[in-house]
Amino acid sequence: MNKQFLIASALTAVLGATLAAPAFAADQEKCYGIAKVGQNDCKGNSHSCAGQASKDKDPGEFKAVAVGACSKLGGSLTAM
Repeated sequence: MNKQFLIASALTAVLGATLAAPAFAADQEKCYGIAKVGQNDCKGNSHSCAGQASKDKDPGEFKAVAVGACSKLGGSLTAM
């Protein structure tokens, strides 16, 4: 294998891992059932994009919150 191929492969692997990672910080967690209309983070029940929640407090939509804050906000750490 040549050096150029190895570098391209490594960059592809890093980019793939970056895109697969969650879009929020490590000190945050997904909190389901607290998002308001249009304020969800990431994929939901009937769409594949952030900001597309169609109703308040949908149990299938999540917001990223500080670790430990979800229960205080009345949410769940798993989709309902």
